[in-house]
Amino acid sequence: MTFDAQYFDLGRLDRLSYGQTPVHRLDARGKVVMTGLFLFAVVSFPIYDVAGLAPFFLYPVFLASVGGIPARFILWKVLLVSPFAFGIGIFNPFLDTRTVAVIAGLPISAGLLSFLSIILKFVLTVSATLLLIATTSFPGICHALRRLGCPAIFISQLLFLYRYLFVLAEEAMRITRARDLRSFERRGRSASIFVRLAGTLLIRTLDRAERIYRAMLSRGFAGDIPTLRRSQLTLGDLTFAATTTLLLALFRFFPLAEDLGRLARRFLA
Repeated sequence: MTFDAQYFDLGRLDRLSYGQTPVHRLDARGKVVMTGLFLFAVVSFPIYDVAGLAPFFLYPVFLASVGGIPARFILWKVLLVSPFAFGIGIFNPFLDTRTVAVIAGLPISAGLLSFLSIILKFVLTVSATLLLIATTSFPGICHALRRLGCPAIFISQLLFLYRYLFVLAEEAMRITRARDLRSFERRGRSASIFVRLAGTLLIRTLDRAERIYRAMLSRGFAGDIPTLRRSQLTLGDLTFAATTTLLLALFRFFPLAEDLGRLARRFLA
């Protein structure tokens, strides 16, 4: 994939947030709070209870299907950052070799269960966060946090960080194109050239950020970034929040996976 393709793919989550599905029309504050509860419920789940995490997949599947978000795109984004999760738990099966279960004659160690738990929690939390952005947009999430009482300076920093990521990417794209036009075959790809390009990129980005900040000050910026969109909680928002809270409580405090397994064994017997 070329640098240009990677750059235009960077904002695809925000472009997906312009949809008009029922999930997109939900109030951003409700989606932010429900996603926070979902993350808390998943992370607080017992580390050796892998089967109990299965019902939590209903939440991201619901958001993706009703919100019209491509599942392949979300899975690809999850895979891109999955090495971090593997790096955290890859040694668990070797450090904790206690046998805690036997499935089809194969002993299952506690370390393997904890490793699978880390991977499943990682997939659930990252996919839920990506789907929140894809159905709300990052600026929409920030404005929702502001209306929920977060400090204005914190929200402004988040918005600036997100905006300047695109500024950095745009400057990098210009520098990369200029280098490609001035180099032939493999020339211009040495380490010394990349060091010079990185320095040029930093200087250009800082200069452009300073000009943007001065333009904002001239237009009355005082530390807070207001929004013209105003939304009110509707019956659909309250229904979504109440249903999600109830289901998360059931998934977290009741062994639904074990109960379904017992029912399945009785039915098959």
